[in-house]
Amino acid sequence: MINALNLKDLDKLQKEGLQALSEKLGPIGMVNFIRLFDNGKGDYSKERRETLNTITETDFKEFLKNQ
Repeated sequence: MINALNLKDLDKLQKEGLQALSEKLGPIGMVNFIRLFDNGKGDYSKERRETLNTITETDFKEFLKNQ
């Protein structure tokens, strides 16, 4: 029963689950599958504004030139 699991059982479940995913999907498929359930961390909008505010027009033109 799931509510009767202790932490050691959860560690074992995680290990076996990752192994099953890796065997079935391959390492890259496993990572992509897990990423479907990861919301990430932080405030994307705030970080984007802060990053874009540090980019100058010269930086942007240089970036475009190198594309």
